[in-house]
Amino acid sequence: MERNIMNELVEWKRRDKDRMPLVLYGVRQVGKTYILREFADRYYKNSIYINFERMAAVADFFLGELNPDRLLWLIEEYFGEKIIPDETLLIFDEIQACERALASLKYFCEEAPEYHIAAAGSLLGVAIHREQYSFPVGKVWMKTLYPLSFDEFLEAMGQRHYVSMIREHFQRMEEMPRAAHYELLGWYQRYLFIGGMPAAVNEYADRKSLINVPEVQNLILNAYTADMAKYASSSDSTKIRNAFLSMPAQLAKENKKFQYKLIRKGATAGLFGDSIAWLIFSGVVLSCDRVTRGELPLIAFRDVSSFKLYLSDVGLLSAFTGILPENIIRNELSPLYRGALAENYAAQTLKANGYDLYYWTSDTPVSELDFVIQKEGRIVPIEIKSGENVKAKSMKHFQKMYHPEFMYRISEKNFGEENGICSIPLYAVFCI
Repeated sequence: MERNIMNELVEWKRRDKDRMPLVLYGVRQVGKTYILREFADRYYKNSIYINFERMAAVADFFLGELNPDRLLWLIEEYFGEKIIPDETLLIFDEIQACERALASLKYFCEEAPEYHIAAAGSLLGVAIHREQYSFPVGKVWMKTLYPLSFDEFLEAMGQRHYVSMIREHFQRMEEMPRAAHYELLGWYQRYLFIGGMPAAVNEYADRKSLINVPEVQNLILNAYTADMAKYASSSDSTKIRNAFLSMPAQLAKENKKFQYKLIRKGATAGLFGDSIAWLIFSGVVLSCDRVTRGELPLIAFRDVSSFKLYLSDVGLLSAFTGILPENIIRNELSPLYRGALAENYAAQTLKANGYDLYYWTSDTPVSELDFVIQKEGRIVPIEIKSGENVKAKSMKHFQKMYHPEFMYRISEKNFGEENGICSIPLYAVFCI
């Protein structure tokens, strides 16, 4: 399974003086361990893999002095392998389970930068936001691994030729051949059901059947729920779980702004704010804040009291709601939920491409744009349409107010451009 992040890992390996230890974030079961071990197999002569949740004896090495020479000697003795600069990749997995190991990365950066160390942790985002947790700020290179984006999904399905074709037509803003366009919309519909979690993608790729995909996805969702109980207090885990369970209802509204009352009657930001933060830091959900103005820089006009939440993976959202693939293909879903799936898909794709997520609303007249991003120093509004109905009143209102150079309208329609609005097919969001 090819992942786009591999190219960035290779660039990290090739760095000389400015290379720091790598810390790879990502929600549980997104493929962090796989990609690091695959990276080691392809580009290093040998590797040493340490899982701090399972290897308590190795974790004990870090209870003493965090001297790199001492730690390397202990690890070499334990595994019976030499650790050689530029030739050995040292993998620290589930590093959130050993705070001292995370703290040691500072000393590896300062005193032994010639050694290649890659760390990963599923609940690392939650751990480092705890009080008293030590994080080596400025001493590590941080990256996040997201679920497979649609281009990676196509490659996993043996459809690599379509990826370059889509990119070429995006660059020229030129219509795709009709047959290819409709075949790709079919793959997009499958992606809405399967999503980008590696286990779900592998299940479909291996069996060429969707029957067992929901079972795989539900195991992942159950693992997330188990993490809530494991890494939070009993009272907090109940609130986190209730907030998580409200996600389908949050997205099944015309206005997808997060509403605490949908968690339970009487719920407020004061009661559930920390629960929402836990879900965001864990990577289980993605946050999208409202901006009050469509001007640079967007972060200056952020309204943190108004936000939307999306699941990290659209396939998990499909499993969460129990919909079947034929419900998507036969267009049997509520228009509101069909739109929710398309919006969630766009959110996770934009996030994987490195964009901060914002949306824009206006009171007079009432208008809303699903996303507004900063792309190459420009403000780019994005509107998501799940079908071919592409009326764009909000986009025209935004255009009149802020005069963006160009705008993206995402729908089932083919590529095209008119009056500054670029029509982008749903399967081409990864090109943005």
